[in-house]
Amino acid sequence: MAGVILFARCDVDRSTVTEEQIEELTPRQIVRELDKYIVGQGEAKRVVAIALRNRTRRRRVDEKMQEEIYPKNIIMIGPTGVGKTEIARRLARLVGAPFVKVEASKYTEVGYVGRDVESMVRDLVETAVNMLRERMAAQVRPKAESRARSRLLDLLTSSSGSRRRFISGFGGHEDAIVEEEESEERTASREQLGKLLDEGRLDSREVEFEISAKPGVEGMFGMIGIDEQMLGNVRDMMEKVMPQKRRMTRMTVAEARKLLIDEEIEQMLDKDKIQREAINAAEQYGIIFVDEIDKIAGRQSGAGPDVSREGVQRDILPIVEGCTVFTKYGAIKTDHILFIAAGAFHATKPSDLIPELQGRFPLRVELDSLTMDDMRRILVEPENSLIKQYIALMATDGVELSFSEDAIDELAHSASEVNRMTENIGARRLHSVLERVLEPVSFDAPDQVKGKFTIDRAYVKDRLAEVMKDQDLSRFIL
Repeated sequence: MAGVILFARCDVDRSTVTEEQIEELTPRQIVRELDKYIVGQGEAKRVVAIALRNRTRRRRVDEKMQEEIYPKNIIMIGPTGVGKTEIARRLARLVGAPFVKVEASKYTEVGYVGRDVESMVRDLVETAVNMLRERMAAQVRPKAESRARSRLLDLLTSSSGSRRRFISGFGGHEDAIVEEEESEERTASREQLGKLLDEGRLDSREVEFEISAKPGVEGMFGMIGIDEQMLGNVRDMMEKVMPQKRRMTRMTVAEARKLLIDEEIEQMLDKDKIQREAINAAEQYGIIFVDEIDKIAGRQSGAGPDVSREGVQRDILPIVEGCTVFTKYGAIKTDHILFIAAGAFHATKPSDLIPELQGRFPLRVELDSLTMDDMRRILVEPENSLIKQYIALMATDGVELSFSEDAIDELAHSASEVNRMTENIGARRLHSVLERVLEPVSFDAPDQVKGKFTIDRAYVKDRLAEVMKDQDLSRFIL
């Protein structure tokens, strides 16, 4: 039976899930969580659930044995739009694991200009650092807000010579009133000013203070084609070597509050700790999703300047086997990173990969194509399905949009037919079909269309009649 993927937004609040709860997730529970967002594709969900559970099992065995247990990497086989990426992404979100998606076809063999395969590991570490930074920033934010509030009160109550730190933004008669208010506020107690600040009554006023000015590394190297990774390394080095400059700036209290909070958070974060924990998280929990691996399958070598597909495979092999990659945050071992590869494998098959790489992806699972019934379920079952999204969007313009049952049937049928007649892009076709159907309503709202508006089968057929009967046109439009 064909499976169906629901492209719903993940609503798991990672902040409410404890490490102990993650450790206790069984394969059945993992599949049950994935079922909330992905319908069908049961075999693929079982495989990834076992792979995730095996990570927990590994951490519970003897420490010496842990180093001998390697992840069983997975190859997902199936056409585009059936949920390969979504399964891997939801899995990572479920446990808060660092996750990156890369495309194998973007990499080049060593010795050619282009992205090197080690960049996927550097991207994973960067993701882990950002995740840890956000998590720790959330922990220190209340204290940072308190410090920023205190600094704002200092700015509002201080003065330097004739330059006022508390400046009004009005003019004319209103300015005279404001000047009088300022005189009263300057004599007011710090507590009274704090109350006005908390109530937002001072948000439009301006304050003047010093901020750090980072060196403009991008401007120094922007003309010589330096790549993004190297630019990041140079930027970090320059910030450490060059002295921090400060400059005076003037902005409203509301703007200054955000900037000061960010500055306080940055000062309170332990950057060394973030880097250490990020490296460990990437090593032990990281997931790298390698898409389009079928595009590099094949053992023939390129001629002349062409990059051989086998060469790219051989460059990826050490990363998957386990090696040490040096990043700007430190060295990371890739031995226990989980790799999930995916591809349609229309023109090739997994056995076309070099034997060494095949051996590093021992688990293979085939995902089902989507049927018309699957398309219908995608339209109506997710909490934030496409239909519900459009209903919410139109409601903002005063249009009460609704879809009849036969209209939903026709939408699913049309999407399936266009997939059959042209390129099969799975559930992504629904975006094109729905946008085409709702274009007049979206354009005319709220000028000409207001109140209730029902989409029925006749309306859908009328909007799609031209593209459905003309295969060449449907290729162009949908």
